[in-house]
Amino acid sequence: MRAGRITVSTRKFEVVDVPTPHAADGQVRIKVGAAGVCLSDVHLLEGILSPRYLKGDQVTLGHEVAGTIDQIGAGVTSHAIGDRVVVIAGERNESAQMTTLGFDYDGGWAEYVVIPANLAVHIPETLSFEQAAIIPDAVSTPWAAITSAGKIQKGESVAVFGMGGLGIHAVQLLKIIGCNKIIAIDPREDARANALARGADFAFAPDDPALKAHRGLHAAFDFAGVSPVRKQALSMLGELGRLVIVGIANEPIVIPSDMAFAYMRTQIMGHYGSEPHHLSELIELVKSGQLDLTHSVTEIIPLENATEAIEKLRNKIGNPIRIVLKPA
Repeated sequence: MRAGRITVSTRKFEVVDVPTPHAADGQVRIKVGAAGVCLSDVHLLEGILSPRYLKGDQVTLGHEVAGTIDQIGAGVTSHAIGDRVVVIAGERNESAQMTTLGFDYDGGWAEYVVIPANLAVHIPETLSFEQAAIIPDAVSTPWAAITSAGKIQKGESVAVFGMGGLGIHAVQLLKIIGCNKIIAIDPREDARANALARGADFAFAPDDPALKAHRGLHAAFDFAGVSPVRKQALSMLGELGRLVIVGIANEPIVIPSDMAFAYMRTQIMGHYGSEPHHLSELIELVKSGQLDLTHSVTEIIPLENATEAIEKLRNKIGNPIRIVLKPA
């Protein structure tokens, strides 16, 4: 089969022929219908991120995957051949370490992917593979950051920095929760317009003086992964305000004033990924019509052209929310 693989030691990426995997005991094989392209994939290729628990030097990318089960290993009773599923993007290994699909073991930039059966979640016929594929990260990571890390409540005021694939879904999800004020912050005019269309109450460039009128917020989310964002976000928080850092800058986190930080009882927390229940909650929100993902897939590109997708995301060509790969 064809698969998009990276050699970690050299960061070389190519779409190559590899043996088609088979489901072992407790596993299922999925014929991939769609796989998302995430900024984390770009960071892996650039060397900003590295697999922590990969056995070997090569891995197939792709942690956002949806498709059809076409092979079932011994002992699996929870699924049937032909089931439409989306894949939970991570699991704990035998040492209880959190491992990630497409980083620590082979992912879904391929014609087929084999996973533990418990990581496959059924999706309705009404949800396309393209939309379903992006839920395990682009949608579930902000949902988990909002509900589990930030513990955002109805009526609160929130700033969201970075209107990429995660930030734009954060805006939608905060709207569903019922936040009183949602402020989207991004230097790109088209990204700000998109945020307003998806439910933001205000949208500003980070250097807009009008932002000074929006202080005393309950929470702020950094989906940009840019160090100056953290300083600006902290300045906008009110007493007991929470800053949730999701974007990766791979730099120290700096608190400008420890006095203000202590006096205001500010909270800073990091967030990574999501839990299985977040995925199930989002599928229910889609089924009920509360969450609309029809605007989330910017472009569908053949797996063979994965390098093109990577470059478009890296350089923000066409203001992509999510680019999705499809095997031939």
